[in-house]
Amino acid sequence: MGGDADGQVSRRQVIVAGTVLAAGATVVPAAGQRPAAAATHAVPEVVGPGEVEVSLRVNGTIRETAVEPRVTLLDALRDRLQLTGTKKGCDHGECGACTVLIDGRRAKSCLTLAIMQTGAAITTIEGLAGGERLHPMQVAFIERDAFQCGFCTPGQIMSAVGMLAEGRPRSRAEIRERMSGNLCRCSAYPNIVDAISDVAEGRR
Repeated sequence: MGGDADGQVSRRQVIVAGTVLAAGATVVPAAGQRPAAAATHAVPEVVGPGEVEVSLRVNGTIRETAVEPRVTLLDALRDRLQLTGTKKGCDHGECGACTVLIDGRRAKSCLTLAIMQTGAAITTIEGLAGGERLHPMQVAFIERDAFQCGFCTPGQIMSAVGMLAEGRPRSRAEIRERMSGNLCRCSAYPNIVDAISDVAEGRR
C-alpha cells in the first residue's frame, strides 16, 4: 500500500485504510510513508434521559415538576400537573386540540418541550375563566352549541381567543381561514364561526 511517486497517499489507499479501521484493525504505514493524522474529534459524553426540575407558570401560578428533557408541554400539563382540559389528539400538531396560550399567543402544546417554557406565561382552558365567571368565548360556544363530542372544544376556544388577540377578523371567511389549524371531527364549523363572530363583534 505504498504511496505515489511524489509521496502522496492515493484515494484508493485512503478508502482501503478507512475500511480496515472500520473493521477495528490497526494500520501500520509502510516504510517511508507518512502516518495519517490522528482524529481530533472529541467523543461527546453520553447524557442519560433523567428527569430535570422545571418551573412552569401556568394560569398565573408557579408549578414545580420534574420531567425528562424530551417531554412535551402537553404531556407535562396532563400527566404531571393534572390539567387534563388540554386534549391530546393527533400528537403531531395537525388537529389543534392541544392549543394553549403561551405569553398570550396560541401554540400547539404537543410541538413544544416543557423545559423550553420555563418563565413563560402559559394559559390553559382551566385558567381562561375568571373564577366562576366564564370567558365570553366559552359563553358563546355554549350559547351557539359550537360543539358535539366536545373533544376539540378546549383547543378551539383557546385558539379563538388567541386569534382575536392577533386582530379582529373582517369576515366569516377570514375566521375560517385563521382557525383552519383546529379540526372538528364532528364538523360543527358553522356554529364555531357563529360563536367567534359573536365575540369578535361584541355580542358576548
